[in-house]
Amino acid sequence: MKPQNKSVLIISILIPLAIGSLSALISGNMSMYSSLNKPSFSPPAYIFSVVWTFLYILMGISSYLIFVSGNASSGKALILYGIQLFVNFCWSIIFFGFSQYLLAFLWLILLIILIILMIQQFYKINPVAAYLQIPYLLWCIFAAILNYTILMLN
Repeated sequence: MKPQNKSVLIISILIPLAIGSLSALISGNMSMYSSLNKPSFSPPAYIFSVVWTFLYILMGISSYLIFVSGNASSGKALILYGIQLFVNFCWSIIFFGFSQYLLAFLWLILLIILIILMIQQFYKINPVAAYLQIPYLLWCIFAAILNYTILMLN
């Protein structure tokens, strides 16, 4: 790998990590999670930061593969990636910052749709980039189920 490509890879990974960190910082009230009524399948709070860090790294690698592909459709795919990343950014603020569980659930449905569309676009350019997004999709589906259950219990 060329040094230039290593820099692009690092930046590609740092972008979703920074966006996720900024969202968590703005959300601020994540300690309120422990006071919520949660279903039995709710993971301990520390699991979320571990999983999200892993997912953001996979997202960054995936976006890097699209960026360096040289495919004419990569620009469109990366715009979709950016849109879903923005929607991802807003979810924590809606859920933790504003405690708007119904809106957060609906926002997650939007995010899941965008992730599916992004995976489809990525697959046309680089199947590996698409496959790297599948854990993210599955986690967001789990998060939607968890969010909905929290909405019902609170």
